Amino acid sequence: MDAVLLALAAVWGAATGLLIPRAAYRFAVEPEEPWRTACPAGHPLTGPARGWLGPARCAPCAAPAARVPETPASEATAPGAPASEAPARVPETPASEAPAPEPRTTVTPTPPAYAPTALAPLVTVLACVALAAATGARPELVGWLALAPVAVLLAVVDRRVHRLPDPLTLPLAAAAVLLLGGAALLPGHAGSWTSGLLGGLALGGFYLLLFLINPNGMGFGDVKLALALGVALGWYGWTVLFVGGFAGFLFGAAYGLALVLLRRAGRRTGIPFGPFMIAGALTGVLLGALAG
Repeated sequence: MDAVLLALAAVWGAATGLLIPRAAYRFAVEPEEPWRTACPAGHPLTGPARGWLGPARCAPCAAPAARVPETPASEATAPGAPASEAPARVPETPASEAPAPEPRTTVTPTPPAYAPTALAPLVTVLACVALAAATGARPELVGWLALAPVAVLLAVVDRRVHRLPDPLTLPLAAAAVLLLGGAALLPGHAGSWTSGLLGGLALGGFYLLLFLINPNGMGFGDVKLALALGVALGWYGWTVLFVGGFAGFLFGAAYGLALVLLRRAGRRTGIPFGPFMIAGALTGVLLGALAG
């Protein structure tokens, strides 16, 4: 049963993870800019859910270009001449009178612009398998598997443009409340829906306080993300909430310190904090599931 559960989690992670690069590309825009509706080559993004669901590359970009076979110079014939006749010879021009060759222009194809999200499917698979292994066949596993791909998508978008879009953070919080509320109605669950709601309010309120104290150091998108993460962590109790919340700050601080030591950033360089919040929450949920 455990092997089947892990296999199903891996398949789910792969299927949803493959959809992340396109969605991340569309969401990764600057504030006040509309979501992207075309691929980097200019082709409209079509498919289910108005083009939000689909492979990373659009159909025209994924289709191989038709190649026209070249005719060897030795087989070329003059227009109108029979195939058996030799091609007409063009008198040679002395090197001194030959025109200068025109510079050759090399056309570089437009990159697909999905390279930064190439690891997203793998990360989604690993997260889903880890959650399944730690949680087992308990009702809350359905919620974890449903929330994991969206969390990975948020991490990718924040990593690219330092932004956590409202169409992802707010529905994620609502989904966490509803999914865990449904799990609480089923036998065999190992958490508390009430403590999950209180955890969301606590962690969201804590991040709101940090935002009010230093708006330049903490984005309001982080506050909205904290609501969903607090619900997930609070499901397993206050200890898990503290561990998961603290782990996010620990991971972020370690990353920032590494950048400073490598001289790739200064002390005031802004870093996307969403991925570390999500990594810390994942750590807390895994520990809580193992202890449950």
